Amino acid sequence: MQAEKLGIELPRREQTPAEIAHEQERADLRKVNEMARDFFYNCLTMTQLGTPGMAYFKARGISDKTIEEFHLGFAPASWDKLSMAFQKRGVKKELLLASGLSAERKMEGSLYDRFRGRVMIPIADERDRIVGFGGRVIDDATPKYLNSPETILFNKRKLLFGLNRSHRAIQQAGYAIVVEGYMDAISVFGAGIENVVATLGTAFTVEHCKKLLRYASEICFCYDSDEAGQSATIRALSIVCVTGARVRVIVVPDGKDPDEYIRKHGAGAFRALVSKALPLVEYRLRYVLAHTDYDTLDGKVQALHQMLPVLTGIRETAMRNEYEKKIARSLMLDEGIVHDELRRYTHGNLNKTVSLPKVPRAQDNAVQQAGRTILQMAVRDPSILDHVQAVVPLSAITDTTQQEIFHFLQNHKGKELFLDNMDDTLSEAATSELSRAMVEEFDEQNHESAYTDALQVLCKSYLQMLYIEHSRKAEEYLRVGNPAYREELSEVKRIKHEIDTLQL
Repeated sequence: MQAEKLGIELPRREQTPAEIAHEQERADLRKVNEMARDFFYNCLTMTQLGTPGMAYFKARGISDKTIEEFHLGFAPASWDKLSMAFQKRGVKKELLLASGLSAERKMEGSLYDRFRGRVMIPIADERDRIVGFGGRVIDDATPKYLNSPETILFNKRKLLFGLNRSHRAIQQAGYAIVVEGYMDAISVFGAGIENVVATLGTAFTVEHCKKLLRYASEICFCYDSDEAGQSATIRALSIVCVTGARVRVIVVPDGKDPDEYIRKHGAGAFRALVSKALPLVEYRLRYVLAHTDYDTLDGKVQALHQMLPVLTGIRETAMRNEYEKKIARSLMLDEGIVHDELRRYTHGNLNKTVSLPKVPRAQDNAVQQAGRTILQMAVRDPSILDHVQAVVPLSAITDTTQQEIFHFLQNHKGKELFLDNMDDTLSEAATSELSRAMVEEFDEQNHESAYTDALQVLCKSYLQMLYIEHSRKAEEYLRVGNPAYREELSEVKRIKHEIDTLQL
């Protein structure tokens, strides 16, 4: 900070006893994790117990240099070797349980090791502090991979394996390579490509994206090339494309993962794959064409709609126009159809079915923007939807994609939002819109006035919808001689008065 540079000592707020205790717990957990890292490493490199682990690493082509650099280790196939050793060294039982290194036998109350008979990979945060571990079996036992449980230090949805080592290489290269597992990352790193990170048994998240974009503006995904890997890639792309980041996809042939490919073909061949990485739109189009029957009219429409979220992320007009032409050629559609559908999607009108007459376009845009403002607030505080509905029903939000998201948020109150588990619930358009709301900058200082303005826009839109509805009823009742038309006319006048007096 500027004050520190000038040598000015700023007053510091005194920590509460609870805050001091919390910081001490974090420090104690980091210390015991460092002890465990050394325990596993020494077991692998200095004892007979580590022989199976060393044989596994050598079979995978992992060098001694890589083992040392990553502090790879081995958890012996003993039930309590680590737990007993650490307790003898004065580590408290509660700390071993809190770290996730040990678990407790319910009947006896004694501890046993969580990791047994596995090669061990220490997982560090960006400041190179050990926060947890990943363990992989060396035989056919299950589960194949086992991570530390969630702790106050370890949250796999926010961590990226290897970022502590690769962030400088990412800055220098201008892009990050994201792989699915730590063994893939270790293999790629060992091949001399150091700008690589891995997710930890979870899908790519908004938090992951934000971390990487602090170091580079481009992200390259290199997931397994089997069907599951392709699906994971598509989910990740839906998150990144709304951030404005440049995205490419490294396609590994023959259904292999990066680790397998490097072991079979070598580092040079993998570098060649990196140099041929596909732009986001190219990869998405290939995927859509391979998974859609676009010989039929319905198939063409379905394929086109899957491409629209990607096209909206292209900011350069000339490039977007070229891809519109390419998509039209691939789907054997007229270019004008592709352009019109993209325009409709951009304005939130795709597949919209509204029984009432549409209000003027300027009002449509205002309502859509108001809905987006409410959405930005709701993803940060879902309870705001209760207040919104106390003033105006969500049906006032005429954008069907936004309505879908609001209903989703209502059904997930009290739950933390992660995009990787939304794909079975939300449409692709809703996932894309929600991703955008979660990553966009939000003006915290002016949020109250923005909320009030948005709510007033929604109120006016809703009142206009009611005005049209009751006007229709009054006309119909009057036409058939139903005396109920008087009540409807009275309601029309009341609504008109509300619209006229609404402050906007």
